This record gives sequence, structure tokens and C-alpha cells, in this order.
Amino acid sequence: MTYKEAGVDIEAGNEAVRLLAPMAQSTFDSRVLNDIGAFSGLYSLGSLGFSDPVLVSSTDGVGTKLKVAIMADRHDTVGIDLVAMSVNDVLTQGARPLFFLDYLAMGRIEPAKVASLVSGVAHGCRLAGCALLGGETAEMPGFYQGQDYDMAGFAVGLVERASIIDGSDIALGHRLIGLPSSGLHSNGYSLARRIVFGELGLAIDSPLLGSTVADVLLAPTRIYASSVLAVLKRHPISGLVHVTGGGLLENVPRVLPLGCQATIFLGSWARPPIFDFLAQAASLGTGELYRTFNMGLGLVLVVAPREVDGIMGILQDHGENPALIGEIAGQAGQERVVLVDGVYQPGGTAL
Repeated sequence: MTYKEAGVDIEAGNEAVRLLAPMAQSTFDSRVLNDIGAFSGLYSLGSLGFSDPVLVSSTDGVGTKLKVAIMADRHDTVGIDLVAMSVNDVLTQGARPLFFLDYLAMGRIEPAKVASLVSGVAHGCRLAGCALLGGETAEMPGFYQGQDYDMAGFAVGLVERASIIDGSDIALGHRLIGLPSSGLHSNGYSLARRIVFGELGLAIDSPLLGSTVADVLLAPTRIYASSVLAVLKRHPISGLVHVTGGGLLENVPRVLPLGCQATIFLGSWARPPIFDFLAQAASLGTGELYRTFNMGLGLVLVVAPREVDGIMGILQDHGENPALIGEIAGQAGQERVVLVDGVYQPGGTAL
């Protein structure tokens, strides 16, 4: 008996590595000191010019969005999601993403599928300005069934100790600036899939919101590195929120000091239509929506009032469509985030 007869094809794995190596190399810069194929990746910090550098790291996966990719047999975008989930987390501390590593596991290695998945990872790394330093592709017959696979990854960034964003200087009157999401990003898919495929009985290629189910549900997570790092070169940011699982209700409080409450005005930004579609299809209440989905905001900046105009201008110059969505007020009971109808006006009023 051979290893191949037991379900592990070493030659297929080698072919996958051959296909993905140029993709990884397309993300390299002069600080990457070795090539794909080594037992570990080398990255030099010497030329970055930091005086008191702090490493910042984050790890994540894509979740059950992968089931949608498998249903659609479309695998070239979930790698972007994988990078985005960790890179955006690193960004919230004010860190510049340096490099990323990925882990891919499946029941049977198909080199073309692996190449498609890693092409998305490489594209995400280029968007984030970081190197795809290496990774692992595991063939695990008997563990993953059929076409199932899983992906995980982690990002490492760098920030000056004095420039770490930790929310400690957030104060009453600070403004909240929201940056749009592209849709669901990578959270809430267990509920979304149950509604779309279970309750409504739609197929992966069914029409949906002027497109198809696959197009809408596989829209990749946005990566905010270039626009936020541009802001940080000229303006301080007091807090950064990556709106992931738990939505605005669970993620905004993670950056708030004690005694602070965020008041968010729900009419202050445009929501992608998928959120209203899901809400109406399953009669979801406001609390469930804003605790499960990002509701059209992928990142929230907490900034001092005097910084708002300058920051909004830089974001717009970098192709963002930022919105003033609320402000920091005094804490009311146990609620750390209060959702209010209307369009925000500075001073906590609504139109």
C-alpha cells in the first residue's frame, strides 16, 4: 500500500506549491529574505525606521462563507476575506501590516483549486501592502468530506509603542466615522445561509438584488489598510473598530473606556440592500440585525472633533465614502451602544 492509495497525493501537493509560488512572490518586497519552500519565512525589520517597535498579530478564518464558495464552485475571492479579517484587526491598533501566512486543509488536494484559493490570498496581501510569507496546505482524507475545505491565517504588523491605538484617550464628544462595507463581509453567514437557502429555498445561481445569490454572498471583505494608514500619517485616531461577529453592538464597546457610551444614528449611512432583504425575509429585529451583521459598516473610527474635517478629506481622497454616524456620550445604564433613528448632526441631534 502507498500513501497515495491511503488518500494523500504528494505529487498533487507539489504541483499546488509550484502553481502558488509565483502568487506569493508577487507580494514580496526587499524585506522578505527567503523564498517559498523553506521551513519558515524570514522578514527583516531593520529598514522600517521604528525606534520602539511593537509587533501586533491577529488570526482568523472565513467561517461558513466557505460553504457558499463551495456551492458556487468559486474559490478566488475567499482568500481576500481571509486576509481582510486579520489585517483589519491588526490595523485597529494603528499597526502597519507586514506579512501574512495561511493554512488550507482539504480532503483531497486539487492543484487548480488550491491555486485559485491562494490567488485570492495573494490579492488580499497586495491590497493590504503586506507579504504572503508562507503557508501550509494539508491533505486530510477522511477528515474533510467531499469538496469541503477550511482556511485560516494570521497577520503580523508593526507600530511604534507611542502610537498604539488602544481607546484610552476616547472622551465625551468624540465623533464616530463609519467606512462602508461591501456587504456581509465574513460574518453572519450561518443565519444568512439559513434564510437564503433554507427559508427562501433559493439556489446558488438564483437572481438576487439585480445579481445572483453567489455574487451577493461572495462579495469579498474590504481591506482598509491604505486609507487608514494614510490618515495616521497626518491625524491621530483615538479608537478603531473592525465590525465583525457581534456587529456594532458588540464590537464598538471593545474600544470604549469606562463611563463612555456610543450613540449611533441609523440613518447616517447607506446600507447595502442585502441587509434589508434579510431583515424582511426573516422578520429580524433591530437588535438581532445589529448584533449579527455589520449593517453596511466595516470599520468605525473614533476621533476628536477637531480632526474630523481633515480625516474625512483624506479618506475621500483615498476613494472612501466616509459617514459621520454618531458620537461618544455619557454612559446610560448598562448600554454601551445606543441606536437612534435619524441622521446624525454634531451635538448628538438627528434630522
